[in-house]
Amino acid sequence: MELPEKLLKVVRQFSRLPGVGEKTALRQSLIMTKWNKEDLVHFAEAVKALAELNHCEKCGMFCDDKLCKICLDYGRSHSKTLCVVESVTDCLAIERSGNFKGKFHILFGVLNPLLGIGPDELKLDQFIDRVKNEEIEEVILAVNPSVEGDATCAYIKQMLPDSVRVDRIGFGIPMGGSLEFVDALTITKALENRRHL
Repeated sequence: MELPEKLLKVVRQFSRLPGVGEKTALRQSLIMTKWNKEDLVHFAEAVKALAELNHCEKCGMFCDDKLCKICLDYGRSHSKTLCVVESVTDCLAIERSGNFKGKFHILFGVLNPLLGIGPDELKLDQFIDRVKNEEIEEVILAVNPSVEGDATCAYIKQMLPDSVRVDRIGFGIPMGGSLEFVDALTITKALENRRHL
């Protein structure tokens, strides 16, 4: 059965989302056909507004104006600790924990020469300038464990002044995890990041 082009357009757009196949996209689109016109207009306006979303001039987080709420927070703006993450989702995950009260810097990737991602693409010179200008004393590298992530951390450590303390977050066995089901790389990282009790 042929569906109207208007509906197929919506299905195609939903299918572009990660993890959404054609069936799910069709199901979501059909659910939306039951919405009243006002709700559809609000939904469309909200999606359209994403085109005007800004990145914070300091850390890279999404914001409405020039700076995000984290960078505008008075207590955090005077912090001398900077947490470096790969993506906005990593930043949000750390924020959800409620345990970090410093500043963030989002790289939007890691060094990957095969994909043409070098220090210029990650704007690492601007990051180093920020560390110096804001007199950062401690950098926490919360970059995911991978060959590229490890290389990125090593490169950043090499670029930072010796006066800046550089730590990398620990990796290992998740809470409630069982050793028999954990892969070898995770066990290796857990052993590397062990602490004295």
